[in-house]
Amino acid sequence: MVVDVDICGLNVGDNHPVRLMGVLNLSHESFYKGSVVREDSLIDAASAMVEEGATVLDIGGRSTWPLAEPISKEIERERLLPAIDALAGNVDAVLSVDTVFADIADQCLDRGADLVNDVSGFMTDVNMADVVADHECPAVVMASRKVPGDVLGMDAVMDSLEAIIELCEGKGIDTDRLILDPAIGKWVPEKDPTYDFETFDRFERLQLFGKPVLAALSRKSFIGEVLNKPAAERLYGSLAATAIAVHKGAHIIRTHDVAATTDAVRIAEAIRGRIPCQEADERQVRMLEVTDPDDSVRVMKSLGVTSTGAQVMKNKSLLFNLLVCNITTTEALIIKQEILARGGDACLERNAISHETENTDLIVMGTLLQLKKLVAKLQCQARGLPQIGTMMATVLDEYYDVKYRYSSWKS
Repeated sequence: MVVDVDICGLNVGDNHPVRLMGVLNLSHESFYKGSVVREDSLIDAASAMVEEGATVLDIGGRSTWPLAEPISKEIERERLLPAIDALAGNVDAVLSVDTVFADIADQCLDRGADLVNDVSGFMTDVNMADVVADHECPAVVMASRKVPGDVLGMDAVMDSLEAIIELCEGKGIDTDRLILDPAIGKWVPEKDPTYDFETFDRFERLQLFGKPVLAALSRKSFIGEVLNKPAAERLYGSLAATAIAVHKGAHIIRTHDVAATTDAVRIAEAIRGRIPCQEADERQVRMLEVTDPDDSVRVMKSLGVTSTGAQVMKNKSLLFNLLVCNITTTEALIIKQEILARGGDACLERNAISHETENTDLIVMGTLLQLKKLVAKLQCQARGLPQIGTMMATVLDEYYDVKYRYSSWKS
């Protein structure tokens, strides 16, 4: 499904400009002191962000930095409510309230906030989903299981967001108005930068949910780990990460630095291609870009395919090309025959087919299921075929381990 939603009068989606969410930080405990806005300059700061290109303003009263000094709910409330009162109706932007507490969100929505940004994905306060349902408002939900951002790796991000969407469906929330956040940043001690790098590498997987995706990465710790710089010196690193996220499908960028980020976003979205899609007479044909077998299962189940049926089709859903080099012509012809027998294909040079060359290279094309069956067959053959089969299996294992942290292609 092409993402095309109305978020409080703001068009968000694949065919709309990437939107910028400016951070209005009221928390003096924040990891980035330069982002903190004084109460007496709130309107000026908000107006400046809107002028620089922000169409959403995210107002937060509590730092989500794990090392921040904790504050009470009452202090958070005392910071947020006057800010919402001051901003509502006075700035031309969608107002987002950044809180994990249902009663605070409820009060802010009553006073003019438009949407909720819950970094716990409705996990901290069980009543938050009910508040969102009652107000019929959009919500940003961050991938989380028990505490904010405790998902390690892209598979965990996908599983968490899938569970949050199912929870919202059960609460009667219009899930088309959910905005998904993949939890970039060091939210828990055990989350090292490797997990954020993986999320960026496979960011396009989030498109399979068919919902707006928000990237909140401004000046975060993984940038500091790479550059060895404090938060105040991470602007350029943030812009580089932003461009990658936009190119891979982000619809909303949350940032402390609206003006600079606007330029990076506009260049990145000009470069990225559009997903081919045709619509006519309420029909739609769209190119489905699935790169992970588990994601193909998610898509199939979303269409009503049974879990059993989706698992059966899982290893048939993706086509792979393996280049096999410097094997004997006889071995190449046997491999071609075996993969053809399993519904795949292979190509090799013309002289090899006529045995006019002793050694050749070969491209083997097949689904995971076809390659699995080919490997099993080759490992029972003569010549160097068992070794070739083992090498194929190892390459697939390494490919999934490095690219997707998914190593069960043999299952």
